[in-house]
Amino acid sequence: MEIGLFTEFEWRPGVDEAQAFDDSLAQTTMAEDLGYDAVWLAELHFQKERSVLSSPLVVGAAIAGRTKRVKIGLAVQVLPLIHPLRLAEDVATLDHLSKGRLDFGVGRSGLPGHYTGFNIPFNESRERFDETLEILLKAWTEDRFTYEGKYFQFQDVCAVSKPYQKPHPPLRIAATTEESYAAVGRRGLPIFLAVRTSSISELKRFIGAYHAGWREAGHPGRGEVGVIVPVYVADTARGAREDTEASTMHFYRSVGTALLEGPRREVGERFRRMSFDEASKDFGISGTPELVTERLLEFREAIGYTKLAVWMNVGSRVPHERVLASMRLFAERVAPRLA
Repeated sequence: MEIGLFTEFEWRPGVDEAQAFDDSLAQTTMAEDLGYDAVWLAELHFQKERSVLSSPLVVGAAIAGRTKRVKIGLAVQVLPLIHPLRLAEDVATLDHLSKGRLDFGVGRSGLPGHYTGFNIPFNESRERFDETLEILLKAWTEDRFTYEGKYFQFQDVCAVSKPYQKPHPPLRIAATTEESYAAVGRRGLPIFLAVRTSSISELKRFIGAYHAGWREAGHPGRGEVGVIVPVYVADTARGAREDTEASTMHFYRSVGTALLEGPRREVGERFRRMSFDEASKDFGISGTPELVTERLLEFREAIGYTKLAVWMNVGSRVPHERVLASMRLFAERVAPRLA
């Protein structure tokens, strides 16, 4: 099983942007040193004092230059927010710079503020996603192509360069609703899930829709499941709680407020009322190495994931040194039991 570190390049209050970049780059380098298989990068915009990771492909190039082995994953690139030909070229460039270490996750993002900031109507997100994905695949696999869509039109264009990996970097699609699980399955692509605005219980309940969609479309074999899970490891359960409670509650209060503006208002209301005990039970896994291992094995049995990305700093308030300590404990005392 592949184990990676997921990061938002967290921006803690009282820390300037330069330090936020330095801390997270140090964590990605440490991930390789500790034996993690991958580093997964979010894409976030307009999130002051949460994240500086608005340009994950640029950051991915920096990581490629600092590391030799670890895979560089996008979790996820928000397709409706970017020009598809520009994206096709940038992704191919990073694939070359990393010598084929890029793993490309894509999605639509459930935060309406992303779309508002770029002046793109949220209700166009699905159609824009579909067009952009179609154009990416053509740009990577066809020497020249013409495209006539609702949002994009191109005549006899040639995207340069083509990806290092053939026909393109591994592609996986994020899903958040039960309907989107089935849609990804029908496409015959790996699915990427996150315990974030969906709970552990919901992922267990929805995963069957992905496999059903896969079978109904006649795809051979079984679809691959990757998942991002908030994970924090400490020597004691009390220590894990003390390190993460304020940060976790800040995250769910702020995301809850952001979701009130869009179609997932009921999720936003839930987060604004949720207690830390509820969050610990169904929106993350924290505690001693033994407890974290037990819960991750049970979760793997339930949804069958083969790629795990652990998110060590939900809410961006956990100090850099404590994140490094959790990463080390996970690598030394949890990861070997998940192999």
